[in-house]
Amino acid sequence: MFTGIIEAIGTIRGFSPRADGGRALIGAGPLTEGLRVGDSIAVDGACLTVTILKGDGFTCDLSAETLARTTLRTLRVGARVNLERPLRLGDRLGGHLVTGHVDAVGQIADRVPQGDGDFMRFRFPPGLAPLLVMKGSIAVDGISLTVAELERDTLGVALIPHTLHHTTLGGKRVGDPVNLEADLLGKHVARLLAGRADALGQEGLTLASLKEHGFA
Repeated sequence: MFTGIIEAIGTIRGFSPRADGGRALIGAGPLTEGLRVGDSIAVDGACLTVTILKGDGFTCDLSAETLARTTLRTLRVGARVNLERPLRLGDRLGGHLVTGHVDAVGQIADRVPQGDGDFMRFRFPPGLAPLLVMKGSIAVDGISLTVAELERDTLGVALIPHTLHHTTLGGKRVGDPVNLEADLLGKHVARLLAGRADALGQEGLTLASLKEHGFA
């Protein structure tokens, strides 16, 4: 489990594609201190397992499923990635509960300056819509953000200078893909309401039903 508070920006030092996935070597600097083989680590919001420690870097194996469902399939040597180690019991929860299981790949639709920061919009696939609410949480490339604008197929977030400087979003451009993970609590609510609808013989979860129950 993670919080969406990025600890460091890593660099892809090597990537080897394989028939059943791939293997990435990631430079992480001081973040490798205390890491052990077998530890989980979020890379651009995707939970991976440390398989080899090498100096100030580590290696992770990526399954075919991970490559198919996340932006990690576009990894290139020199690319920068957001890194976060797992939450420990007793730690402060500065962001929100992030599982590291990416729900969908979105795309940066717009980016405009807003004061000292930026306002960024992301296009998302239709299946994610029922899990998003205004002022709710969303993880974008592993970064915990608050939904400040919500339209039919786009969501907007306000980015403060700290986020722009200490995550990879500062260097992203319109059209770039991003990993999206909806709030864990929202997923449980959606599943609960969908099950109730099935029991009553009604249609599945809709935005109207979410609003009726006070979730949208």
